[in-house]
Amino acid sequence: MSKILHGGRLANVREDVAHFTSSIKDDARLLDSVIAINKAHIVMLIEQKILAKQDGAVLLTALVNASDIQLDSSMEDVHMAVEEAILKEAGTEAGGNLHIAKSRNDQVATAIRMTLRNELLTLMRSLAHVQEHLAEVAEDHLETVILEYTHLQPAQPVTFAHYLLSYVDAFQRDMQRLQNTYTRVNLSPLGACALATTSFPINRDLTAGLLGFKGLIENSIDAVGSRDFIEETLAALTLTAVTLSRLAEDLIIWSSPDFGVVELPDEFTSTSSIMPQKKNPEVLEVIRAHASHVLGNFVIVTAAVKSLPSTYNLDFQEITPKLWESIDNVRASLDMIHKLAPKLKVTLDVSNKALKSFVAATELANLLVRKYNIPFRSAHRIVGALVKSLIETKMTFADATPKMLAKAAEDSTGIKLNVKTEDIKALADPLRLVEACKVKGGPAPAEVKRMLCEREKQVLQTKSDISKLDKELEEAWNKLDAAVQQFISKTSKNTTFKNST
Repeated sequence: MSKILHGGRLANVREDVAHFTSSIKDDARLLDSVIAINKAHIVMLIEQKILAKQDGAVLLTALVNASDIQLDSSMEDVHMAVEEAILKEAGTEAGGNLHIAKSRNDQVATAIRMTLRNELLTLMRSLAHVQEHLAEVAEDHLETVILEYTHLQPAQPVTFAHYLLSYVDAFQRDMQRLQNTYTRVNLSPLGACALATTSFPINRDLTAGLLGFKGLIENSIDAVGSRDFIEETLAALTLTAVTLSRLAEDLIIWSSPDFGVVELPDEFTSTSSIMPQKKNPEVLEVIRAHASHVLGNFVIVTAAVKSLPSTYNLDFQEITPKLWESIDNVRASLDMIHKLAPKLKVTLDVSNKALKSFVAATELANLLVRKYNIPFRSAHRIVGALVKSLIETKMTFADATPKMLAKAAEDSTGIKLNVKTEDIKALADPLRLVEACKVKGGPAPAEVKRMLCEREKQVLQTKSDISKLDKELEEAWNKLDAAVQQFISKTSKNTTFKNST
């Protein structure tokens, strides 16, 4: 436990209490951000003539050397660990000024936002890679027909490319949510101090710029007392996890022999310890389970925040690990999908299954409307009656005749119908059924290819946008380093370190 905060208002804290309230085990992720915050803050204090240049240079030199700080379980949190390390190297005269016009309240909120920015950019890159790979796989399956299901019942034929494209689009909405969240994360609370700013003439805009933020969380109470940026991130992560879970669920079901739509690559499955024939989709099952953890974390964090009074409460310390856990879960799941998708094997001939499941029924009803002027509701009843009679006699559309259809029409609607044989036989080719659905957004190969071209451009633009955000942070980092080195070099000749504490 840090000794810096004791000996004044409080006596020593019990060891078990210190351990109970410590966040050090979860703080390693914040260390680089905390050091950068202290650098930017000291540069600002020097610029504002709040801190002497020589003392500032001592502190900056110590901070430059602080990257190897070890966070052990005896420490209270990362902020005090850094301050103790600086005091040890810079001495109490200079080191004791590290915390001028700064509180752990605004510092931790700033550090979380800085670390979260990088995590969001990494997630966005991972998401873009998944979209890219799904689109690449789709290119190879523009005419690979599969059966799609509603209520887990065979419904209509589409192409595997059309199916994959649906997830490229779903992930794009997830991407947009993450991008929008990033804009609100990328605002600085630093300078709010404990809750009411400070009487020192600090420059909050300067530190925000040095740390790469686009602006401020201006109101000081809001700055230290809000964690909605964590809730918003978790909400976006939850929706991304749901998309991943639904994709995993599809592939789990479709890879079972009863469906037989896809075969999973061996290296992403396992077998049973007792049943040698099994090929279990365990990677996909873990992805599905990870989504539950992410959703649970969102509920936990929202429940924790909803009852808190305004400004800072230590409850906040308990919610940040849930954020990192969710990020790690989603990133790991994206990585698995990114690696698995290109190795999927798709059943190439569904003709027999299509006939047995009567997925051509919708198109036959459309044909009766379009070519034989039958009202759709009547056509629906006629085709339903035909399907029922074929099932009862263990036949398919391949066995259907104009006479059977005429009887179904007469019995179900009283309509006399004489359909050509070739119209019925045309229904036996699933690809022809798919090609007929060439409405914008439909599964016809030409339409899917058009959409794929647009989505590929969209992914390229997204990757370019992410690179710009990366560059903005890199430029801010370089600017901060340059400012630090400038102050260190100007006063290095007159700087001495005091190792007393």
